[in-house]
Amino acid sequence: MEEKKNPMQRIKLEKLCLNICTGKSDDTLNRAAKVLEQLTGQAPMFSKARITIRAFGIRRNEKIAANVVVRGEKALKVLQAGLRVKEFELPNTCFSETGTFGFGIQEHIDLGIKYDTSIGIFGMDFCIVLSKPGRRVGERKKRQQKVGKNQRVTKEEAMEWFVQNFDGQIVVKKQAAVEN
Repeated sequence: MEEKKNPMQRIKLEKLCLNICTGKSDDTLNRAAKVLEQLTGQAPMFSKARITIRAFGIRRNEKIAANVVVRGEKALKVLQAGLRVKEFELPNTCFSETGTFGFGIQEHIDLGIKYDTSIGIFGMDFCIVLSKPGRRVGERKKRQQKVGKNQRVTKEEAMEWFVQNFDGQIVVKKQAAVEN
């Protein structure tokens, strides 16, 4: 007899965040936004610099990055394309203790978007947020409560979800020892 799994422990993809940081607010940022719009079909939003950094020529409140949040089936399709670029292999250092993981790609044309000379080539960051049912209890406005320990996604559960859903492989990387 097959053992039933608790439906409240099922992990799902909550959202996929895509980010392209150009470091400038000129035409390069608009071209990066076009890439995100081609990939997702959604209008991206722009992030502003928090502080002025003279060495990099960045002023406070200057737009320096374009990002978009994708949810649902579209998020799974875009994630599948991103993982195909990485050949479904991620190091264990990509996974955080809170159940999120992320990776980056160097060229957006690897995702299947045709190269356009007027746009150029951009790299981007993928950040994947996983959750279990009941997460909203900690985020809602009224009767907000703590999310229980069992309802939080752990690093091991996120790795297991990645391996099961995408037939992925996790490459074990040794972290450098920190010496005092």
